[in-house]
Amino acid sequence: MGVRVRKGVMELGQSKERFPLVLLVEDVRSLQNVGALFRLADCMGVAEVALCGITGIPPHRDIHRTALGAEEMVSWRYFTCGAEAVVEYAGRGYEVVALEQVRGSMRVDAYSPKKCGVVLVVGNEVDGVSDALLQQSDVCVEIPQRGKKHSLNVATAAAVALWEISKKLAGEVQEE
Repeated sequence: MGVRVRKGVMELGQSKERFPLVLLVEDVRSLQNVGALFRLADCMGVAEVALCGITGIPPHRDIHRTALGAEEMVSWRYFTCGAEAVVEYAGRGYEVVALEQVRGSMRVDAYSPKKCGVVLVVGNEVDGVSDALLQQSDVCVEIPQRGKKHSLNVATAAAVALWEISKKLAGEVQEE
C-alpha cells in the first residue's frame, strides 16, 4: 500500500479547532497549487490532506514558499492513487464529496453533510477529478459560475467549497 504519513503540529498538541474534514488532492501538477491548498487547509480547519498520484509532497521549497509553513501544521498522507484513499476514508465512515462540474452535481451551498466526516476531492488543473473518483464519490458538488470560462483555479475552488462545508460542520448555518 503506497501510504506516507506526516503528523501536523496541531495533532502533536498545539490546539486549534479542526473539523472532521479531509482534503483529497488528486494529480495536482503545480507545487504552488499544492502549497496554496495546504495554506487553505490550515486556515479552514481541515484535519488532514490526502495527496494522491502525481501530486507533489512536502518537503519541497516550492510548496513551502506558497504554504508559508502550513504544510507543517496540517497532517498529511500520500497515496499512490486516489481510489485507494477513498476506500480507506469511506471505510472509516467519511462521506466522499467530489468538487466537479458534472451532470447531476449540486450547488456546493445547497450541500449538507450526511455523515460525521467529509472528504472533499479536488482534481487535476486541466482534467479535473478522475472518472474513477467521481464514480466512488457519494455526491458531486459544484460552484455556480456566471462567466463564460466556467473554470476556477483548484485552490480557489477548494476555498469556496471548504468554506461552505466547514460552515455546515460547525453548525453556523441553520437549515431552512
